[in-house]
Amino acid sequence: MNKILLIIRREYLSRVKKKSFIIMTFLTPLIIAGFYGLIIYFSIKGINDKTDKVAVVNQNKTLTEKLTSNKNVTYVYVNDSFESLKKTLKKSDYDYILYLPDFDIDKPAGIELIGTKQAGLSLDGRISDSIEDLIRDYKLKKSGISQTDLDNLKSNVKIDTKKIGDTGKEENSSAGASTIIAFVAGVLMFMFIMLYGVQVMRGVIEEKTSRIIEIMISSVKPFQLMMGKIIGIAMVGLTQFLLWIVLTFSISALAVTVFINKDDAQKIVSSSAQVSAANPSAQQVQAAAMTNGPLGNIQQSLQNLDLAKIILVFIFYFLSGYLFYSALYAAIGSAVDSETETQQFMMPVMMPLLLGYALSLSVVTNDPYGSVAFWLSMIPFTSPIAMVVRLPYGVPAWELALSMFILVIGFIGTVWFAARIYRVGILMYGKKASVKEMAKWFWYKN
Repeated sequence: MNKILLIIRREYLSRVKKKSFIIMTFLTPLIIAGFYGLIIYFSIKGINDKTDKVAVVNQNKTLTEKLTSNKNVTYVYVNDSFESLKKTLKKSDYDYILYLPDFDIDKPAGIELIGTKQAGLSLDGRISDSIEDLIRDYKLKKSGISQTDLDNLKSNVKIDTKKIGDTGKEENSSAGASTIIAFVAGVLMFMFIMLYGVQVMRGVIEEKTSRIIEIMISSVKPFQLMMGKIIGIAMVGLTQFLLWIVLTFSISALAVTVFINKDDAQKIVSSSAQVSAANPSAQQVQAAAMTNGPLGNIQQSLQNLDLAKIILVFIFYFLSGYLFYSALYAAIGSAVDSETETQQFMMPVMMPLLLGYALSLSVVTNDPYGSVAFWLSMIPFTSPIAMVVRLPYGVPAWELALSMFILVIGFIGTVWFAARIYRVGILMYGKKASVKEMAKWFWYKN
């Protein structure tokens, strides 16, 4: 055990003292905080401040009502012909030309949008929606509905979603907040397992090719060496993750003050009766922006989530999932002489992780209680990602306990399997390993 601890200490200190580790540890929270500030900034300013000027050539005898302009699109009805406008478009102050032919109102066709540059999806969608609204209003008016009744038909609906917790009490919930946490947790889990798993593999290859391993094996057993390397790098990842949490929360307020100017701050803060508008602090701006802005509902719902539980479960699945996959990466590293030879073995190991990542961020987020989500969170190859994605939506305690138990059994089995390959492969040189050859190593006696 003392030898394993020495190896853990060496792996840990050799990595945390690197300049790249220190730089990325402090740089990543700054990037996250920057994105956080940008989200608040764009939620207040609006993503698209540009107004496109569209010349409308309406030859439709049925649609006599005009399209309604908004902050993103200004419609200008012109009497010029479509062909003449196309010839002079580059010299005119119009961005696009919208041509409305005399189509059948039940089957709109032949509508064209022409500009000197390609129209984006957002502009195309806005114009399509405007035309659809115009056609719908025409049909409703034709059926005898007045304009006043049409205006009264439009309603803004806000639903307060709640769920009954384990205690039987109602709890506020939000699909948006749960989805945000699920996506962040899934991406981080995938990134951490891949990043630190590959570090284990590269470390094994480096020691093997430099022949340092021959000296180390004379003092420690291959299993001790493998476990020391795996656990040491796991501690590096855990240290970096915890530092990211602390640093991200610490500099979030600073990011808000950078991306929101004084006028915006006064505007946001003045909307909150509980905050002084005279001289708003960064914390006040952040609180008011997230409470009164477009992200207010999500922010309030995030506060209702058990973030401490989510973080603790995330740490467990990170460590367990990392141990599960890093043992396989260590076995791959011991079987090859260079990183270029790892490709044939990497794909079978990466595919379950990629499958779990893809399905978790698509199927699981849409149906977190379905059978696919359940089995993905139980199978050790996919459970590290699937379970942390499901957790914000609420997972029964027995499912969480069963998943944890299966994953622990899984990484114990994986470590045992990988160790039998590692003990032989680590001393093999000059011979390209194959799956058949590695199978023979597994059955070798000590």
